[in-house]
Amino acid sequence: MKAWTWLKDHAVNIIAGLALFYMLAPIAVIAVFSFNDPVGRFNFEWVGFTLDAWKNPFGITELTDALITSIQLAAISSIGSTILGTLIAIALVRYNFFGRRAANFLIVIPLATPEVVIGASLLSMFLVYGAKLGFGTLVIAHIMFSISFVVIVVRSRLIGFDRSLEEAAADLGANAITTFRKITLPLLAPAVGAALMLSFALSIDDFVISNFNSGATVTFPLYIFGANQRGIPVEVNVIATMLFAVTVIAMAAVIIQQRRAEKMAEKRADDAGTTGMSMPI
Repeated sequence: MKAWTWLKDHAVNIIAGLALFYMLAPIAVIAVFSFNDPVGRFNFEWVGFTLDAWKNPFGITELTDALITSIQLAAISSIGSTILGTLIAIALVRYNFFGRRAANFLIVIPLATPEVVIGASLLSMFLVYGAKLGFGTLVIAHIMFSISFVVIVVRSRLIGFDRSLEEAAADLGANAITTFRKITLPLLAPAVGAALMLSFALSIDDFVISNFNSGATVTFPLYIFGANQRGIPVEVNVIATMLFAVTVIAMAAVIIQQRRAEKMAEKRADDAGTTGMSMPI
């Protein structure tokens, strides 16, 4: 009876723990096998511990070139999609124009459309217009499917935005550009930053759309897919572990910064309350 009561009280924590284990177990396997010393081409069975792959993780030229290409592609496409998506979100939330409702509906379609369909459609479009497949078509494709995510993230922040702050800046003599630069953009910065990181993660991880529109360009996911046919080198596990570690560090830094901001806001509120109480009536 006590065991059943304990189980009911901790059911949510248990389910959450199992879900986290389910999601993180493959990543743990990748990290463990980055120290493996396989016999032959395939790194599927544990043979022995070694640091050889970690000593020179970028020793394979093709793998390093594919990783650099993916990082460049993710950086360019994430910046482009963030700028365009932020402007679209502002237009959809703040302005009334012909086709606004249709645009709100159409912006969600890429999220619900299978990547195979998007990749094949983009390939057909590039072939119709005679575009040469390569890095340029990849940039266009990645910006296209990332814009919807940016619009949704930034639009959610804009819906709860306090417009009185902008009105106060205008009353104090600030023009539209100054108000946007000093009031609107700083308040939107967390959402814009989140959208930028999400776009970067989506781009560097994409395989399906890239496979249709890459031409001779090889990204990191495409290299792994090709190497899987002949044996994935251990260096792939090493680089994947590095990318995961960088992501964890970035997330930890964001969480720490958010907690510091919350503590500073609470401290300011307490100081303001104390000052107000000490003022003579």
